[in-house]
Amino acid sequence: MYSAIEILFSVLILLLSVPVITFFLQVIFALLPYKAKPNEGAASASVVILIPAHNESTSLIPTLDSILRQVSDIQPTANAKVLVVADNCNDDTADIARSYGVEVIERFNKTMRGKGFALDFGLQYLSNDPPAVVLILDADCLLGPFALKTLVSDALRYQRPIQGLYLMHSSTDAPLKTRIAEFAWSVKNWARPLGLHRLGLPCQLMGSGMAFPWAVIRQVNLASGHIVEDMKLGVDLAKLNLAPKFCPEALITSQFPTSDEGIKTQRTRWEHGHIGMILKEGPLLILQGIRHANINMLALALDMCVPPLALLVLMILLLSSASVVLCLLTSQAWPWAFAIVDLLLVALAVILAWVKFGRSILAFSVLLMAPIYVLVKIPLYIKFIFKRQSEWVRSKRDS
Repeated sequence: MYSAIEILFSVLILLLSVPVITFFLQVIFALLPYKAKPNEGAASASVVILIPAHNESTSLIPTLDSILRQVSDIQPTANAKVLVVADNCNDDTADIARSYGVEVIERFNKTMRGKGFALDFGLQYLSNDPPAVVLILDADCLLGPFALKTLVSDALRYQRPIQGLYLMHSSTDAPLKTRIAEFAWSVKNWARPLGLHRLGLPCQLMGSGMAFPWAVIRQVNLASGHIVEDMKLGVDLAKLNLAPKFCPEALITSQFPTSDEGIKTQRTRWEHGHIGMILKEGPLLILQGIRHANINMLALALDMCVPPLALLVLMILLLSSASVVLCLLTSQAWPWAFAIVDLLLVALAVILAWVKFGRSILAFSVLLMAPIYVLVKIPLYIKFIFKRQSEWVRSKRDS
């Protein structure tokens, strides 16, 4: 007869093994040879680049420079324009945007705050004369070569949401924790969606570098006020059988904040929002995907249920440590050893991901210090239990 503790431990291992195996397979398939598709011109269509901006007077300038260079590239065949939504701004964001000759609308609402409300405001404005494609870009992002053309072309071809490769970089003198965060970001936004892409499966929306056919974006409500509005939007689209498609050829980049306050705010919003989505939507979406034999919804749900990398490693370390103690106390390996298997799978996946996606970010000796980074983030996860962030808070930008 199995004891209660053996049954409980087995259930915990089983639950944790689902995201572990998902993560491992994503990384493995991301390592397969991949041939980038050739750059194709955007088809003749009307395009709007929609930029939500809250007090972005500094970061908006290089963003508009980057966009306008690429707008001129597609202008002969596609009618493209830029729309900036200056949302609850008390600086000169709107004036700077107008100085670039782009269209600007201003929104003021002190109760309904957040990026989702700003995007909804912009879409309502466009509804009188809707474009064929809406491309959403954050006000602190830069477009890689031909990114605009590629995203628009894919959105028109597949008539689905298209997510570009959105990477965040750290400064050259960034501290250890920021470089590790950059690597974790590349695993989340590059390795894992690339693995799904090679299997013909969808990806999560990442918040910037997203292209939507108008017929698709008008079917969902963006004014949710959710702190991870991109992940929520991707889930809503999956429910409509319009799960996003990854486009690794279209590069979008941004910079991590350098201030401690900015980094803390950003990480808390992302990770609390992600964990909240796992608990609220994850199990239900998995069941719906299985019940309706919807492989795209199931893949997106399993991907969403992979916790932030630091939290996943922390949970496995705790369970593995418990398993070692139980092995010694009971003088048996079953069922305790399965936690060690999960630990080995994650460790192998992280090392393989570093080999292909992380060597330019940090040295292997630095990667070995990642457990310290995991321990430092424990207060963030404790805060989720006792004082969860549920409202959108803008990350403090650098001067």
